[in-house]
Amino acid sequence: MILIDYKDARPIYEQIVERFETLILKNVLRADEQMPSVRSLAVELSINPNTIQKAYTELERRGFIYTVKGRGNFVSGDNGLAERRRAEYTDRILALVREALDIGMPKAELIQKIEAL
Repeated sequence: MILIDYKDARPIYEQIVERFETLILKNVLRADEQMPSVRSLAVELSINPNTIQKAYTELERRGFIYTVKGRGNFVSGDNGLAERRRAEYTDRILALVREALDIGMPKAELIQKIEAL
């Protein structure tokens, strides 16, 4: 489920956050489904439990999970997460398109490359 790339320059907790975000947005992990415990995931990935806890704290801050005292962490049922992610990607894409147009790349060429995907 979660794979760590030790060649990746990003910290391990960021890789964990990104992977869980993807799993939640793709509905692999559904609303109110319990997340793996910090301890079990740390053992599974052979990493420090504090790293998992840091990732879970970040996921909770971003609204992807919530904590129930004494029971663990659960996937949030917030449907706006995917919409916010789309808006973020749209903003980033538009910024890149503006840069490409600013350096003289023809709009038709950009459209052709997008349609080729």
